[in-house]
Amino acid sequence: MTQDRIVMTDLVKRYGTRTVVKSVSADVRRGEVVGLLGPNGAGKTTAVRVLTTLARPDSGSATVAGIDVLRHPAEVRRHIGVAAQDATLDQLLTGRQNLVLIGELSDLGRAESRSRAKELLAQFELTDAADRVVKGYSGGMRRRLDLAGSLMTRPPVLFLDEPTTGLDPTSRQRVWEAIRELLGEGVTVLLTTQYLEEADELAHDIVVVDHGRVIAHGTPQELKQASRGARLEVTLAEPHPSAVGAMAPLVSGPVSVSEDGRTLSAGVDSSTGLATVVVRALDDAGVLVDNIEVRQPSLDDVFFSLTGDHIEEEGAAESDESDSASGSGSVAAGSAGPVGSGEGRHELEGVRA
Repeated sequence: MTQDRIVMTDLVKRYGTRTVVKSVSADVRRGEVVGLLGPNGAGKTTAVRVLTTLARPDSGSATVAGIDVLRHPAEVRRHIGVAAQDATLDQLLTGRQNLVLIGELSDLGRAESRSRAKELLAQFELTDAADRVVKGYSGGMRRRLDLAGSLMTRPPVLFLDEPTTGLDPTSRQRVWEAIRELLGEGVTVLLTTQYLEEADELAHDIVVVDHGRVIAHGTPQELKQASRGARLEVTLAEPHPSAVGAMAPLVSGPVSVSEDGRTLSAGVDSSTGLATVVVRALDDAGVLVDNIEVRQPSLDDVFFSLTGDHIEEEGAAESDESDSASGSGSVAAGSAGPVGSGEGRHELEGVRA
């Protein structure tokens, strides 16, 4: 039996004359997190809607937990949990009542629903607030309660659509810790996020989608290495006319100079000892250096090198089309519900774990 828990093969989805997803293929192995990244309108949410049986692809195939999403959608829903962008909680019920309600709607039975709710409230550090009306919860507490609701039936596959949007750093860390605990239990997670730090922190693999296509795929480290985005930054004791000339032969791109003339930066092919070589060259030219640093590429650098200047070019396309068919919410296992809605590019295309 394959260890893959989510598989997309050549998925295509159109809304009218617009093709939102164009031949997307990816897989998420059991017990791992795959981060699905891309600009607004890239096709991320539409792909998630197909995988959670809320939209039918025009061509291609998809399986979740080994189950075909087209042939057996009801069975798929019994194996998944979905936490959408906006929490779908009854503001006038308590946290405990919300979870028990989700459990009963998912055919758990009242006794099992109450037992599972108690367990999840403890896991997400909400026991003290369990019997308070959700209307009085903070944003972080509501997000954790929504995530708890998506886990009421212990689904083996979890879809998280921007789970920490709007949370403060402390609340975000708590959600991250909860996700790591789930991985330890063998839960498979597909994560969409606009926080690249979050993807770097949690994801085993990253799939970058733009204009409905997969343009890069690999581990965070592989993508950063392929981006060649390292930069050398040198701070001088004072401006010097020979600084740029001394530094230029040692870097791989043009040297930028700050307005005050003290900070020089340039792209580099990072290698051991580079900083030492640059300092020596500047010293030989009579240039005094206050500080030197080689900054390794981040996922932000990868993202912008891949997507270029068109991050908002089709920003409304996907959300407008998907909103016409859904609202935002969560799907507990066994239930159906709505889901919320350049340059350097060639160097990263085809990167694969």
